[in-house]
Amino acid sequence: PRSAAVNLLSRQIPQDQPRGSDLLRSIRAALNGSAPDTVASTYAPTCFTEVVGSESWVEQELSWNRRCVVLSHGGVIRRKWDFLEEGQSVQYACLGRFAHSTEATGPVHGSAHYTSSSNKEEEEEYAHPAGDITQFGPFHAASHGDKPKNELAQEVVPAAFVFLRSIGKVFLSNGVDYTFSLPFLVRKAWPLYPHGVLIQRVLEPAEVEEARFTGDTLLPTIFSITNPFAEPAAIGITAGIVGGHGDTPASLSDEDEQCSKPLAALSAAEEVVWVSTHNSDVDVLITFNEEIRQLAVWRYTYVKPKGVFDPIEHGRTKASFWVQRLTERPLTNLPDRWMEGFSAALFDQRHDGSELRTLLAICIPGTQALVYALPVDEAGQCPHANYLTAIDATSVVPIRSTRAEIWDVLVIKPEGTVSILMHGLYDLPIQLRLPVSRNVQTQDADDSSNPEVKNIVAAKWECVSSVTLTCSGGENYRGRFDMLPQDSLVSQALRVLALVLPKQEAFDVHRKFLEAWTPHYFWTSSNAEFHALSLAIAFVLELKPVYPFKDGKPPSSPWDKFCHLTANSRSFADDPALQRLKLPVPPTSHQYFFFTLKPNPLLAPVLYALHMLAEDLRLTVQRYDSLLLLVPLVCQIAHITRPEWVDYWKRLCPNIMPAWPSPSTIRADTLDDRIPVWPPDMTAVLYGRLSNPDWKFLPYESPRLASLFDIQPSFAFGNAEPLLTLQRVTTAYLCLAGDSVASTQRRAELTVETLIQTWGTAKKGLLFLDSLPLGIAAPLREAIRTCQLSPPGNWRSEHYELVGRRDLAFSVAKVQPVHFQQGLYQSPETYVNSHHRVTISSLVDQAKSASIGEVDAVSGVELDLNGFSKIRFGQDRRLEEVARMLCSSSVASARLVERPELNEHDQAKEQQHQVVRLAERTLALPYGRAMFTFGTVQTVTREAYVIPKMEFSVRIQPANVIATPEPGKIPQECTNWGEFHNGVAAGLRISPGAHGVESSWIAFNKPSELTPQHAGFLFGLGLTGHLKEMLTWHTFGYLTPKHDFTSIGVLLGLSAANVGSGNKHVTKLLAVHTPALLPTPTIDLNVSLMTQAAGLAGVGILYLGTKNRRMAEVCLHQISRKDLVQPDLSNEHREAYTYAAAIALGMIMLGQGSSTPADTACLHRLRVLVHGEVKSLAGTGSRPTFDTNITSPAATVALGLMYLKTGRKDVADILEIPSTIIELNRIQPSFLLMRTIARSLIMWDAIGSTEEWVLTQVPRPIMEAMQEHMLTKKVADDAIQLAYYNILAGCCFVVGLKYAGTARHEAYMMLSHFFDSFSRFVAANGVAFDHKIKRSAVREGLNLVSIALCMVMAGTGEISCLRRLRYAYGMYHQAFRYGVHVATHLSLGLLFLGAGRFTLGTSNAAIACLVTAFFPRFHHVSSDNKSYLQALRHLWVLAVEPRCLVARDVNTCEAAYLPVKITTREGNEKGISQLISPTLIPDFGKLLSVRVDTPRYWPFFVDLEHSPEQKKNLLKNQTLYVKRRTAFLSYTEDPRGSRSLFVRSGSSAGDAATLDFPQLTDAKTHPASDLTHFISSFSNDTLFLAFADYFSRDDGETHAERIFHAYCHAVLLDSILQDKMETLQSHLALYQYRIQPESAAYFHLRLQDLRFAADFYSKVFERRFCGRAEHNPRPPLIRENTVSGALQVLDKRLGELAAQPRFNKVFARYARGETIVDAENFDSPGELSRSLAWYLLRNGVPSASLLVILRQLASEAYKQSVSRPPPEGTADVKGLDVGIKEVLRGTGTKMINAFGSGWSGSSLDRVIDAWQGVS
Repeated sequence: PRSAAVNLLSRQIPQDQPRGSDLLRSIRAALNGSAPDTVASTYAPTCFTEVVGSESWVEQELSWNRRCVVLSHGGVIRRKWDFLEEGQSVQYACLGRFAHSTEATGPVHGSAHYTSSSNKEEEEEYAHPAGDITQFGPFHAASHGDKPKNELAQEVVPAAFVFLRSIGKVFLSNGVDYTFSLPFLVRKAWPLYPHGVLIQRVLEPAEVEEARFTGDTLLPTIFSITNPFAEPAAIGITAGIVGGHGDTPASLSDEDEQCSKPLAALSAAEEVVWVSTHNSDVDVLITFNEEIRQLAVWRYTYVKPKGVFDPIEHGRTKASFWVQRLTERPLTNLPDRWMEGFSAALFDQRHDGSELRTLLAICIPGTQALVYALPVDEAGQCPHANYLTAIDATSVVPIRSTRAEIWDVLVIKPEGTVSILMHGLYDLPIQLRLPVSRNVQTQDADDSSNPEVKNIVAAKWECVSSVTLTCSGGENYRGRFDMLPQDSLVSQALRVLALVLPKQEAFDVHRKFLEAWTPHYFWTSSNAEFHALSLAIAFVLELKPVYPFKDGKPPSSPWDKFCHLTANSRSFADDPALQRLKLPVPPTSHQYFFFTLKPNPLLAPVLYALHMLAEDLRLTVQRYDSLLLLVPLVCQIAHITRPEWVDYWKRLCPNIMPAWPSPSTIRADTLDDRIPVWPPDMTAVLYGRLSNPDWKFLPYESPRLASLFDIQPSFAFGNAEPLLTLQRVTTAYLCLAGDSVASTQRRAELTVETLIQTWGTAKKGLLFLDSLPLGIAAPLREAIRTCQLSPPGNWRSEHYELVGRRDLAFSVAKVQPVHFQQGLYQSPETYVNSHHRVTISSLVDQAKSASIGEVDAVSGVELDLNGFSKIRFGQDRRLEEVARMLCSSSVASARLVERPELNEHDQAKEQQHQVVRLAERTLALPYGRAMFTFGTVQTVTREAYVIPKMEFSVRIQPANVIATPEPGKIPQECTNWGEFHNGVAAGLRISPGAHGVESSWIAFNKPSELTPQHAGFLFGLGLTGHLKEMLTWHTFGYLTPKHDFTSIGVLLGLSAANVGSGNKHVTKLLAVHTPALLPTPTIDLNVSLMTQAAGLAGVGILYLGTKNRRMAEVCLHQISRKDLVQPDLSNEHREAYTYAAAIALGMIMLGQGSSTPADTACLHRLRVLVHGEVKSLAGTGSRPTFDTNITSPAATVALGLMYLKTGRKDVADILEIPSTIIELNRIQPSFLLMRTIARSLIMWDAIGSTEEWVLTQVPRPIMEAMQEHMLTKKVADDAIQLAYYNILAGCCFVVGLKYAGTARHEAYMMLSHFFDSFSRFVAANGVAFDHKIKRSAVREGLNLVSIALCMVMAGTGEISCLRRLRYAYGMYHQAFRYGVHVATHLSLGLLFLGAGRFTLGTSNAAIACLVTAFFPRFHHVSSDNKSYLQALRHLWVLAVEPRCLVARDVNTCEAAYLPVKITTREGNEKGISQLISPTLIPDFGKLLSVRVDTPRYWPFFVDLEHSPEQKKNLLKNQTLYVKRRTAFLSYTEDPRGSRSLFVRSGSSAGDAATLDFPQLTDAKTHPASDLTHFISSFSNDTLFLAFADYFSRDDGETHAERIFHAYCHAVLLDSILQDKMETLQSHLALYQYRIQPESAAYFHLRLQDLRFAADFYSKVFERRFCGRAEHNPRPPLIRENTVSGALQVLDKRLGELAAQPRFNKVFARYARGETIVDAENFDSPGELSRSLAWYLLRNGVPSASLLVILRQLASEAYKQSVSRPPPEGTADVKGLDVGIKEVLRGTGTKMINAFGSGWSGSSLDRVIDAWQGVS
């Protein structure tokens, strides 16, 4: 068959060749290369067609002609690529896989740098030592340090490779495509494993000539392509490949050599013939060398190339694929064009009992096919290939045909037939027929009517199990050879048998099975597969099936047919409706038994293996139906060798065979003594292990079976374990009851660890537990419960997930869950409160504005913090109030006193005054808004980012008119800076962790004309670190126009984004704008002084704390820059420049000042700058080289920062505060403020938080004068008063710095006191000029105090601070200038930093940034940058720490109120504080642990001291995940705790009696009776709600239904109260066990399970599970009474049954070992068997053959004892009876290893009665 693609392409081939001269034609040929004229096609290699082993693979085919490539799936065209545009013809194409980077911002360009990227060497230069968190604080490291190192986050994607004349293209299935240039012509290409493609280039004849002429070796011809950005790499040759299969990555054995010498590549003479792509353990490449005529087999592997930056080029940097020679073989007299018919196959990769090995078949036309074995040792090395044998074949193809994970090989024989080689080299001949539509009725009609397919010459294009076969006549047939059994029971049985049967027999079973199954056309219905397998086993074991009841005539009516089908597999007993169905006489023709004359020695091993398989099926509830199929087969075989085993199974599945085995019918000669009399009962073994840990047993392993019988098994399926459930359960039980571990807790932990190790994820582990029967799962669930109540601290998230502690799982998870997912359930109340219904009017408004084309304006104060802001400040509206105050895009309103005497003109003038004053305030708003909305936008959209507008109009009250400022009233320069800050505020809304901010997004937002607003926006992005993403060449577009605002924004932004890194790229950009950094500082750069100042400040930020001497030197010189001494127009910003230089110096040397000579020189220079040069006597006329008025405060700050926290008294004394009036008059009062601050920074540890400390900082004389002034009203000198207020303000500011973000109470009280007293002074009116001066000084001081107060309370939103600031906000009369507004708004913003999610840190870097941001030089108007650069006011961002601890409910991800206990360390003392989350927490350096300790949530403890993983997570996410207990509501929904289940249900016990004995009580008396309603008000768990809704109703129709509802009601209460959802299912199962009829198919299996559970809870739990030994007892998940209650109900029914005389008769016959046939006097067929089995099972009676032996022993002992006189014998007959009974009971129990109570006394009495009844 041809696929659609081939048809399409062959139609497209141009038929008529253009005529032309020969020359033209040859030129054309040269240009086209070797492109095909016909259609070629290739299939996708199998390992790439999705998961092998699942049914999901598709046949992918790629076909091409010269111009066009088509990809089709299963013959259906999926994609088509046309290459007409390229003008080149397709040389070759293939399908494979390709690894491509998944990083969203991968390197876009080879030449592009990110501004943050830097070379390794320079980073080491400034890398801070790891312990040095003091410079930057813990969060900086968490957000910057741990950028994941996997630059190559790759995924491997299916891809199509197309090679044209000079370019190659890769089309990935996910839509990405790459184009790369090819330096040569591609002859052919092969996909490689795991990804990439191997190409062989065309050797040009000229090249060969040249090589021959010069004697050089030819360049390599074989290359691999793994990366579209790298050149094709040659293939390296290595001495050996290690690893590479399983999980171990491949490596080279001669790694060191390859790293030092050049690459040894495959020689040009080698031509690739075949490449394997199956993922077997060894990947093979076959080449042929034309010169020496030999074929070479290589193993290839992918090894990631070594680092790219190595200076010396050696082999390891070049190649990514390596080959190792396995073998070679000379080939002579080859036919022509043999390569086209060449085929090879890797197959049968498995462990054959001694080693892992793979077979390789190589088939060359005209010779025999060669088979090699490729062994792989433990280390993963494959040293060489071993030649095995030659087989007759003309073509070989690997296919997946008979075994799921292992490949077979399809062989075409020379005579034209097809065979499959399976189980190694065993031949399975195959006869092929063409399908004809057939009548299903005539199943057994002969197949001769179907035409056969003969004379096959080749097989090609295999895809998993489909192959194309070519016949000699040229016809192609596509066939699928999928002969995998679909029934899991059959495939498991085959695997088990392969581990106990020798090679030939195992193959025979498999072959016979296929032969029996094929005539049924591989039917899967009606157990045809298992029937075929039974016949195959019988054939190999030489057993003859005998059908005693076979009736000859075929069924006539469909009804009879139906009975035939269902008779052997299905009874309707379990179906409540169909159990009354009357079937026609049940046909018994399908019943058979095996008969043999001479027992085969393999009977015993097969019996043992199948028995273990049945035991495995018993452990999975869902597979009981398979068990009922398998047991008859086990019993048939056991009948011959060990009849007791039949007895064992007959008890568990009594309906399976008509007769009970009786001792009288046993043939002794067929018994086999190699297997025990009573079969191994795995449940008993498990129980024994739990109850008595000294029992020794190993986890179950099937491969051990063969060694019991000295058999060399075939290992046809490898040595993997087929009985996985059994193995997993035994392994888990070994941990549960380890005798080496004493503590219950530790054993439980080991069990959970084992489960996770086995399953990998919690979800699979829980599914596994759900599949186990109730009893077997109970101990495992109890272990899990133990861990759930007290989990260890060092687990991974999967472990916590498994024990149901998702809260802990999230706290250690690498990847955090996405908040606010759509799929999470919200509680009804939250939903109602948070979702407002849309009203029609709002929809109409939206439609109107849309039609006009309005864009939604952004106010800039929206907080997109779903659900967080609601609970951060409870119910009050303080956030809304602050948002209203800081919003600059809405019209403000102001009140004007009405003055009727003014005319209109004067009124308008008055209004304009008011407007201008309010404009001052509006221009200052963005400072505060930046803080308030900091980091509130989590993700940016792809649209343009909207920056809110600035609104200057004012609504004047009471006239209610809107006044807008007249044009030119507010100078352009002023609004420009307002716009700039507005931009910053908008940029800072984007959270530092937000996704989607890339260089392209930033460039996309760039306006056509640069504006101050966009400049501010860039600065904001820089401060949050997003400018790191900016490409270096994008920055030139911003910097070239020399637009001042943009230059300042970009330079400071880039520096802030790379703070403290000393990045080279950024340094270069700064240098171009800062003449000081250039070799000739005098050069005129045409850069304004303001921009130069920003550049210098940028240097400080970029080199913050690095102690870079060169930069520090530059900054020191710039403080006293020569050309800034005289003020003139060109340098009006000289003061700002000097401050910038000083702050930069302080930042570079931050806290690093020491006594080294370099530092001493720097100190000396700074001292001169502070105090001025010493006037020399001689040169009085010389002009000063600098202006002390400017340098003194600047140098003061530099000193303070340089010696920050060093405590150097000598340095602090340089900054002495003068105390006499004469000295005070010589110095500006504001200098005193600076000195106070700087001194305290140096003497950091001495800063106190009380008023006393502040007053001691004021020199004595000033203090005394001021006290006199205040008490006696004696006027103090102005100088003294000014000094006093300045010093106080300085002290307050420093206290604010030291306690920033701590909300320390005494600091808060002290600062509030000063705030109030300063405010009073400012409000006082005075006419005198000197009063105004003083008032202005106090006003400046008040600005600082207000900022200091809010630094201490940062992020807390404290209400009384807010009151004070609201009052200040409302002041906007003449005296309140721009600077005052700035201070007020900064304070407001600090108080609500990031809407209360952030606060300030006190690391060195944070202090430096806070000093810079709140520098005590306030501006008079908004355009004023003369004294200080306004842009630096935003550096507070670098001091922000996200220390808001949020508790989120792990199931809904909603933020929750929650009391937490926090332990901190201050000095050497530990303190515990109780906080309510969400809350700001203390500095992480001081935090030791966080504990959630409330009855409503599961307890949770984060130990930050000892658990680095949890600490890292908390630093990164500041989120505690908590899990609510099901019996409580959250604090939001139920603040007082009045709605918890304990309160509502009135008792804590639940209604236990109903669980043990379901009965109808008067439910209405129960307070929680209205359960559905109650639960829905209460829990939002869908499972509980549905359960309550469907099962706990009170509308039962029948009595039974009502009882069931009452039971479910009690179950639900019990589960919720103790928070154990997993028990709902268990309780339902118990109820089912309790009420099931005896006739149920699985009744006896369930009974056995219930016994296990009852024995476990009554005998083992208390002793070994409840934790009493550790004095920490806990109740079990299921109460013991509930389990034993269910058992008692069944026992009662059994008692009634056993009391019947007809039962007695039957039991007596059993006890005496007589034959039992189904008696007539029982009602339904099989009832006798069921009753007897029930009784025997429940009472642990030994089997009939054992009873016969025991009877003989007992009677002999009795006779002997009675016949002899007392010393040996006895006369006490009663005592003798008792003794004999005890011995009998002990022996019987031991013989059949029953668990729990053993052989019951009552049944023993019955047995003895039966014996005596006859004797």
